Amino acid sequence: MSLRFVLDPDPTAELRERIVDLWVDVTNAGGAVGFVPPVTAADVRPVAEATFAGIVDGPDRLLVGYDGDRPLAVLVFADNRFDLKAHWCVLKRVMVHPGTQGLGYGSALMREAERLGRKLGRRALHVTVRGGLGLERFYARLGYREVGRLPGALRVAPGDDRDEILMWLDLTAGSPDAEQASR
Repeated sequence: MSLRFVLDPDPTAELRERIVDLWVDVTNAGGAVGFVPPVTAADVRPVAEATFAGIVDGPDRLLVGYDGDRPLAVLVFADNRFDLKAHWCVLKRVMVHPGTQGLGYGSALMREAERLGRKLGRRALHVTVRGGLGLERFYARLGYREVGRLPGALRVAPGDDRDEILMWLDLTAGSPDAEQASR
């Protein structure tokens, strides 16, 4: 089965709740999406609401991957809110339902983000990764390169500080769409 992707779906109360539920499931399965397990919807909701505000009020964009009407993959194109950085954006809250691990949904989500990034005229995409989980290898397979590390920047527990790894995908290299967008 493959996902159907929608950029900027209607952020209904139902969709918001489903995304909060996804966020909880991803976190409690060990996913690095801003929290450390265990979490509840009440823990996630304030951060989720701030994220939704950036989407509804702009300038951020929401990408959702659906299986039928069920959202199984999500990410946010976060605007840098700074004119000198308007040509690239940060991908935040990259999540795929843990029950679908190994089905290629994470790769499909990131490929769709890459395609849309080019279509939206972005020259690059940036994502931060929590060290110690091997996530940088996943992003490297998709063409992202490590451009920096902040040693011990993420404290996941007392005595457990992790590097924040900065990953970068140049969208201008080797794509006719990217070459057109840069003109």
